[in-house]
Amino acid sequence: MTDSDTRTLGKRVKELRRTAGMSQSDLAAAMARSESWVSQVERGVQPVERLSILQALADALKVSVRELRPDAAPAEEAEPTEPHGSNDLDGLRVALTGHPALGSLFEEPPAEQMPSLPDFRQRVDEAWTLAHASSYAALSDHLAGLLPSLEAAVRHAPASDRTELHALRAKAYQVAAASFTRQDQADAAWVAADRALQAAELAGEPLEVVASLFRMAHAFMRQRHMEQAEQAAKSAVTVMAPRAEAPACPAEELSLLGAMNLVLAVINSREGNRAGTHEHIDRARGIAARLGEDRNDFDTEFGPTNVEIHAVSTAVELGDAGVALEVAQRVDASVLSPERQSRFLLDVARAHAQRRHVGEATAALLEAEALAPEQIHDHHLAREVIRDLVQLSEPRVPESLRGLAERSAVG
Repeated sequence: MTDSDTRTLGKRVKELRRTAGMSQSDLAAAMARSESWVSQVERGVQPVERLSILQALADALKVSVRELRPDAAPAEEAEPTEPHGSNDLDGLRVALTGHPALGSLFEEPPAEQMPSLPDFRQRVDEAWTLAHASSYAALSDHLAGLLPSLEAAVRHAPASDRTELHALRAKAYQVAAASFTRQDQADAAWVAADRALQAAELAGEPLEVVASLFRMAHAFMRQRHMEQAEQAAKSAVTVMAPRAEAPACPAEELSLLGAMNLVLAVINSREGNRAGTHEHIDRARGIAARLGEDRNDFDTEFGPTNVEIHAVSTAVELGDAGVALEVAQRVDASVLSPERQSRFLLDVARAHAQRRHVGEATAALLEAEALAPEQIHDHHLAREVIRDLVQLSEPRVPESLRGLAERSAVG
């Protein structure tokens, strides 16, 4: 399937969905897929090669496969495999499926020579670099190769290497969990976070266990399982808060405690609890002040800047757009990753949208898109605010906003 064919199919899906009076979320639900996946299909960046998936699309839209794609192969023909380089995390989902290294239980040696520990360290670092850049297509391919390799290595490497391999495995699964959460695939995020937690314990790294709980809490939040998210975060805070009272508490431990307080702030904001939100933001501010700098321990990017970014985000969740915009004016997010900067600008756009500032909101979204296009095109909050802005500005939608809506397949 050529790029042109993929774009043509995407436009056809969008036309038929609108004709059927369905939203992207309606179509996603009918197919048991994520809204992100539907958005990618309509934008022409997610190929649909398999006849079974094409048939599911047609069924959901209540049309024939031929009406959806006239050149589709007859049902009796064998289905081609999905092309390499899909702009989704489906390849990584497949890599997570089943036992991670079943052959090792039967004492089967790895098919290829195992990479060295320095090679594994570099590949895990590369995975986090891709995640912080919101380069999910490349990340999916990278982790789909790295995780099975790590799983085989930890079972066949010399005993002296296994502790570090378990720690690297925990870090790699944390990347997967964080990325699945950001791409609205919370079920896979939970699986990855759970595997990270187990690997961290086998490595004898309690702080990596807490970092894995951090990823798990985010997965539960995305599933709207707030009670479970709160339990994951509180269980860590209960243990770590007394330890943080010691003057010599390590910076890495303080970072995780601060990050967990930010998780609790977000949970409280989504439940409309202003007092609880402000309490945890203030606790995180105090911890960040002790650190005195922006850090990236356990890839949480915790520090004074990230605390203020969360102050903006939670204010938006509480509907306090004025407070959010006032705090945002004092934030210089350029020291953080493209993913964090983009998410900050998305929250600024949401605050402007609450105040009906179409131009300012659109400008913030365009800046965020330039930093991390995949995040803005695929994030459910980004698509929601784009829809709101289009509705606010109709019938005279600005060209820049119309273009952004088209690139994000919003409609």
